[in-house]
Amino acid sequence: MDGSALHDLLSGRRRDLFSSVLRSGLWCLSGGYFLAMILRNAAYNRNWLRIHRVTVPVISLGNITTGGTGKTPMAAWISHRLQATRHSPGLLSRGYRSFRTKVAEGCPEIPSGNDEKLVLDRLCPGVPHLQQRDRVSAAKRLVDEHGCDRLVLDDGFQHRQLHRDLDIVLVDALQPWGFGSLLPCGLLREPLAALRRADVIVLTRADQITSNQRGAFLQQLAKVRGTDECVEVAFTARSLIGLSGDTLPLSAIRGRRVFAFCGVGNPQGFIGTVSALSEASDLFSRSSSPEDPAEERPRNRPDQESPVNLTLELFPDHHHYDLRDIQRLSESANAARSEIVLTTLKDFVKLQSNAWNGPPLYAVDVAVEFLSGRELLEIRLQELT
Repeated sequence: MDGSALHDLLSGRRRDLFSSVLRSGLWCLSGGYFLAMILRNAAYNRNWLRIHRVTVPVISLGNITTGGTGKTPMAAWISHRLQATRHSPGLLSRGYRSFRTKVAEGCPEIPSGNDEKLVLDRLCPGVPHLQQRDRVSAAKRLVDEHGCDRLVLDDGFQHRQLHRDLDIVLVDALQPWGFGSLLPCGLLREPLAALRRADVIVLTRADQITSNQRGAFLQQLAKVRGTDECVEVAFTARSLIGLSGDTLPLSAIRGRRVFAFCGVGNPQGFIGTVSALSEASDLFSRSSSPEDPAEERPRNRPDQESPVNLTLELFPDHHHYDLRDIQRLSESANAARSEIVLTTLKDFVKLQSNAWNGPPLYAVDVAVEFLSGRELLEIRLQELT
């Protein structure tokens, strides 16, 4: 089941008998998950499970739901901000679905980092980034071996084994509460009450919702936390990056046939970004391949006067593109008579450039744009000692 079909099931949009029975079963499993999370958090709150400290401040970036909320560009922004204030940051993450490489013939494969590390290595050159399951050990290595005086823990809200000095939780404006249910019946990793542990809430993709949706979010946030104080950001496209390292202005796609694909946690965010870029473009094409790429209609930005019909190929989050994938995408883009192909930077860094045989391929380079609350986040970063 692809992401689109799963969301239709969890949201209740699918109303057939099988879906209703399946949701009932998932709801029962959510009860067990809820109990497990309550017991786990209680164990940490009462020090039954040990929380390890390191000698430097730890800044955690995390989610309350599964799926992409934009942690990678936010981690890059925080790293640059720390460097601007004369600190030496280090990045720390688990490395989910890392690539594996051989150092020599006959040797076992070893993890070499996942797509998020590849992106952050590109966005934050020179910032050390360790990925391993034991993040306490990795944190100590960043301090002892790399001389880091600030650590940025990616996807750390539920990883309570490592003490953090600033807990930042990112909430995706397009799907803030994960259909209101815990896994596996919904997308919530923890009950919403867990947001009380957070020091700062960041509402991402806040430019892609209406004022009514924003008001509903703030109302729910205040109900859970006692305050609706939050930081609001957008992920603004800056340029297009080509396989050879060349760049194009965003205006380059206007009036041209465009083919797009992605494999990220929240494809609607990418759809919204590309839709905003394409307001003057008259056609978007997608492959007619039967190999089940999901078809999505984008959410339109509130300020759009007319909808932009955008279809694209979707892959699972953290998808590893093999030669067959690349060949099929090249053929599909050619068959659609596309003049340019767009994807995310997260997908872009995983492609074997010498295998691409389609129209010119570019990644949409995005950066964090603060809509409100930047001062709040900067103050909390400055207060770390």
